[in-house]
Amino acid sequence: MADLDPTRRYRFSPCMHTLPASFLDELFRVSAVPGIISFAGGLPDASLFDFEGIRRATDAVFEEHERSALQYTTTDGYRPLREIIARRYYTRLGLQISPDEIQIVNGSQQALDLTAKILSCPKDTILIERPGYLGAIEAFSFYCPRLQPIPPDEEGPCLDALKTALISDDPVFLYGIPNSQNPSGCTWSQSRRKEVAELLEGTGCLMYEDDAFGELFFDGKPRQPVMRHLPDQVMMSGSFSKVVAPGLRIGWIRAPAPVLAAFNRAKQAADLHSNLFSQMILTEYLTRYNPDERISVMRREYSERCHLMIDLIEDLLPDSVSHTHPVGGMFLMLTLPDQMHSMEIFKKGIQEGVAVMPGVPFYVDGGGTRTLRLNFSASSHEQITEGMQRLARVFQGL
Repeated sequence: MADLDPTRRYRFSPCMHTLPASFLDELFRVSAVPGIISFAGGLPDASLFDFEGIRRATDAVFEEHERSALQYTTTDGYRPLREIIARRYYTRLGLQISPDEIQIVNGSQQALDLTAKILSCPKDTILIERPGYLGAIEAFSFYCPRLQPIPPDEEGPCLDALKTALISDDPVFLYGIPNSQNPSGCTWSQSRRKEVAELLEGTGCLMYEDDAFGELFFDGKPRQPVMRHLPDQVMMSGSFSKVVAPGLRIGWIRAPAPVLAAFNRAKQAADLHSNLFSQMILTEYLTRYNPDERISVMRREYSERCHLMIDLIEDLLPDSVSHTHPVGGMFLMLTLPDQMHSMEIFKKGIQEGVAVMPGVPFYVDGGGTRTLRLNFSASSHEQITEGMQRLARVFQGL
């Protein structure tokens, strides 16, 4: 019997036909080519991971807990770890949060997926920054919402655009990264956080506040979250991927009780619970060692790399190229002159031995042709210097 038409042979969900094409496979493929210097990914620097400390914590888990570390656990997560997260909210931000308000997840990426699952129906409106985080765009898109971009001004999301969208689009939630946003590297002002909370208050729109980079401000000074101003309407995720190790795949979400209950049910259906062994290792590590000392080293190193990259941008690239000015995090964004296209820069960059991230995948409305995201955290000073010289040759060739 002849094979069926490949488009009819497998009965995929309708959402699979509407998902945006992922650029990540192509990005990972070219970034793995030997000799390529990649500013395209979003990796922390593995050389800054506390390998010995994590190894000793792993040994201690086996010695203290033996086989129970390899067993099933509750969906909400390992209680001692949630207690540590709650204490860190207090010591870092002065926030009184109960461990019962916290749900452990498989990295904050799972929190994005489950949030869209429990809060949105097809064609519901989700508000997202412009440009927005690619991982969120891809996670939300599986549920076929309408993604409505909110453009920025110099302090954060444009209030007029947000107010209009809240009135006209009846959004289910607003997704944003106030601290060192991915991809732009920009940070919301403290006043804008309060203003956004005031606009949201009393509406049916929740906020998902993604705090992946909140501990990586170069000056070491924490910024107060939107959640402080509107705790009953804001859910906030965090992650140990950027400050301990992404391979542990441990993040969390803090949310109002009714939202957390729904979230917990969805997570139980998805995977029963996050990796208990990783949770116990992380708990042991955070109990034995002061993570702030290691985080301080990361801040200092990333600050130096960011400023080196900016100096090289201003020295080597045309004056018509502008850039953002990050005060933390792992990324900055370039804006190209009108005659240049980010995909052309990407393709010619590979030929020169440097990978950059075109802006196109970060825009849900067809923008990004004149923007590039650059990652400075995963490359050494020498790699940044050589990589920017290669990128300068691309611009010269154009």
